[in-house]
Amino acid sequence: MNSFHESMVEYKKQLQRGEIQLAYQGLMAYFRDLRTHFQRTYPQASVPGNIYYGYMDMTYFSFVPESLKPRKLKIAIVFLHEAFRFEVWLAAVNKGVQTRYWKMIKESDWRKYHLASTPEGTDSILDHVLIDSPDFSDLDELTGQIEAGTLDFIREVEGFLAHHRG
Repeated sequence: MNSFHESMVEYKKQLQRGEIQLAYQGLMAYFRDLRTHFQRTYPQASVPGNIYYGYMDMTYFSFVPESLKPRKLKIAIVFLHEAFRFEVWLAAVNKGVQTRYWKMIKESDWRKYHLASTPEGTDSILDHVLIDSPDFSDLDELTGQIEAGTLDFIREVEGFLAHHRG
């Protein structure tokens, strides 16, 4: 493993090339547009807060369909930088709610999506890969794929919750 100093030397070299800045700025602009798309297309849902830009580990925003709001659950649309993929997560407004729903799903026989191994130290209850190695050459197509996958995920979660008390 490189020392901090060695990592900073490499970081400087990468910044001097200029591609990192262009890619990161483009990704953040796309994420703002994606969030705006969800806000405008689904006015009955809420898109609270701001985009979490992260530390080049993950970037996400929350999306709260009306059906999840009374349960204090939310959806996170996430880009994981190192894995280079988009995911959708079922999350909660706080750790107590997260733990309650995590236990409910764990104790059920529902295995449609990946359940976090523990509710401690993670932000998701469930997660699902939407797009592995996304193609950024057609942003409208990419947005459509993310939207369709997110809506499918929400429908499946809603179906599960309709049959379970929480």
